Amino acid sequence: MSSRIVILGSGESGTGAALLAHSKGYDVFVSDMGIIGDAYKSELNNAGIAYEEGKHTVADILNADEIIKSPGIPHSVDIVQQALHKYIPVISEIEFAARYSTGKKICVTGTNGKTTTTSLIYHMLKTAGLNAAVGGNIGTSFARLVLNGEYDYYVLELSSFQLDDMYRFKADIAVLTNITPDHLDRYDYKLENYVAAKFRITQNQSDKDVFIYCTDDALTVENLYRIKGEATAYSFAYDKINIPGAWIAQGELHVQLNNQENFNSKIMYSNELSLKGRHNGYNSMAAAIIGQVLNIRKETIRESMMSFQNVEHRLEHVITIAGVEYINDSKATNVNSAWYALESMEKPVIWIAGGVDKGNDYSLLKPLVKEKVRIIVCMGIDNRKIHEAFGSDVDMIVNTTSAKEAVHVAQQLARTGEAVLLSPACASFDLFKNYEDRGRQFKLAVREL
Repeated sequence: MSSRIVILGSGESGTGAALLAHSKGYDVFVSDMGIIGDAYKSELNNAGIAYEEGKHTVADILNADEIIKSPGIPHSVDIVQQALHKYIPVISEIEFAARYSTGKKICVTGTNGKTTTTSLIYHMLKTAGLNAAVGGNIGTSFARLVLNGEYDYYVLELSSFQLDDMYRFKADIAVLTNITPDHLDRYDYKLENYVAAKFRITQNQSDKDVFIYCTDDALTVENLYRIKGEATAYSFAYDKINIPGAWIAQGELHVQLNNQENFNSKIMYSNELSLKGRHNGYNSMAAAIIGQVLNIRKETIRESMMSFQNVEHRLEHVITIAGVEYINDSKATNVNSAWYALESMEKPVIWIAGGVDKGNDYSLLKPLVKEKVRIIVCMGIDNRKIHEAFGSDVDMIVNTTSAKEAVHVAQQLARTGEAVLLSPACASFDLFKNYEDRGRQFKLAVREL
């Protein structure tokens, strides 16, 4: 009799895990408290995989040999607690898929920058002609990638929620971009719990593996004692020679992984990077280190850094109308992400912000808002905290309740040579399905101007 795997959640992660488990001969059952999307339901039907939606039937779940939990489901929900009480292993789809993959896993986590860094690394590997795939927390689930074919390299974005349910998984190359407080509601409002989750990316690493981190990020450096493996460590930083690792100083990006004298460490001029802003310099340095670790030619690293196009919803140029640039940074769901966006702006800004406040401390943004923002257009149901934080720092704060309204107000108030920046610093769930929906509604409204 085949082992029984129950999958909680039927999104990309859950459906990918179900299809992979089914292909390996497991007895598979999918349970979702919500409604299963039509595309995923069709895939489950075509594969003959049993499922339920709108409920969790306890008897059909707690007879599992193993449970694969979608990352969006907290450990605190009753059915997960019951499973743990019965000592049924609860793991992530990433953990499960890794059992069936022989390719090298390049894994990226961090509060900010992980999607851009992941996408940039993948672009570099493809530019170098390597057999690589990209997925995880962005796009395609790891399980689906493994199901569809074997790759030499898997470039995976990993969220803290995914890392929480990974135990034997090992990253061949692990990148920790940075750590700032986020998602604390899932971590008992204890920063140390969130930090520990991020450092799980180093678990099980041996001295044959690599760990890459930012020495300019205080929370990362303070917590290096949490490293769980024996990996070779490389770091990246600004404005100082940083060996072994990468650095940007005096307008040049350098990488040097050993102490070899007379080594030509220069990769390129930093103004040649297609991604602008200090935060993207960090992302680029992390990717460049990986390029050197994999012995990719400097010319190829440089070419990929110059030709990369930023991911959707992350400082994405939409269009320029009447001398006003519209920028979609809907992925900025926390204060730190919005800080990076504002920091990179070289024009006066009409800033569209707001949404579901996750206990935000806006004080970090005040100096940048005073320097760069002329008007704030709030887009959310409750905008009091934004008014309180920045009321004395800008010419005007206007409340709106839709992307279309926000864009129209911004257009009316913007002057030639300014930028309208959607960088909300908040979650999107008060007015939108998710940050992608928010970003697409913004872009649609802009293109209808």
